Order: sequence, then structure tokens, then C-alpha cells
Amino acid sequence: MASTEVTGAVEREVRIAAPPETVFRFFTEPELMLRWKGIAATLDPQPGGTYRVDINGRDVARGEYVEVTPPSRVVFTWGWEGEDRAVAPGASTIEVTLTPDGEGTIVRLAHRDLPHDAREPHARGWSHFLDRLAIAAAGGDPGPDPWAAPSDEQE
Repeated sequence: MASTEVTGAVEREVRIAAPPETVFRFFTEPELMLRWKGIAATLDPQPGGTYRVDINGRDVARGEYVEVTPPSRVVFTWGWEGEDRAVAPGASTIEVTLTPDGEGTIVRLAHRDLPHDAREPHARGWSHFLDRLAIAAAGGDPGPDPWAAPSDEQE
């Protein structure tokens, strides 16, 4: 999909060959999160609970869960730990909806409230990670994440 100038949103959609009940757990259970994104995760999937994922030893996404509705919806805030980051922890919001599609699931992700300069790198990031999620949640192995090594490429 595309980023939207008016809302500051990045939107992505992917179909996963697994039911929503399975896919949902990849957004709420640390060991499943790490199959598709990050090298360490602290997740407390309840309103006000911690969302913290160390992507690569340098880039750490942090926020908190806002809404957790199994198996159809997860909403959490998002930003990057550290100084001089375009998006501070909790400054943006990610809404994930999971819709049954036959034996699979349509995952729709909307990342809202992003500054203009942060939209393109986040769009690239979500495309990268949702492709990995589609493999992992369907029972496959997406292999080592090429982004797991610290780099200056991701924002």
C-alpha cells in the first residue's frame, strides 16, 4: 500500500497461510516475535503493558500496548529509544487487524502519526518484517534476518 500525507500513516497488507489465532500470537509472545523480528523482546500484551523489541542490538522499538483483542486486533504505541531519533518512544501508533480469509489471515497494519521524513524508512521496514512474518506464522523459517546486524540503514 502507500503512506498517506494527511494522516502520517504507513499502511501495509499481507495474506498469511495461517489462522488469525496463530498469527495473533506472533504480535504478543516474545519467542514468536523473535522468529520474524528482533533479537530480544519484552512484551506484556495488555493495555498499558510494555512493547519493547531490540531489532539489531542498536535499534530498539519501544511503546506500550493500547488494545489487545484476541485474535483480531492489536494496537500499540511505537518509537525508537535513544537520542536524536525521528520517532520517540510512544510517539506513533500501530494498529494491526487480523481478518480470516479462508484458512488464512489478512493482516492489515497501519502505522500512524509518523513524521514525514520517517514514513519511507518505516514503510520499508514494515514491508521487510511482514514478509518475514508471513513465512514464520505459516510455519516456515524466514532464515537469518539481514537487518539483525547493527546498521545505519534503518530509522
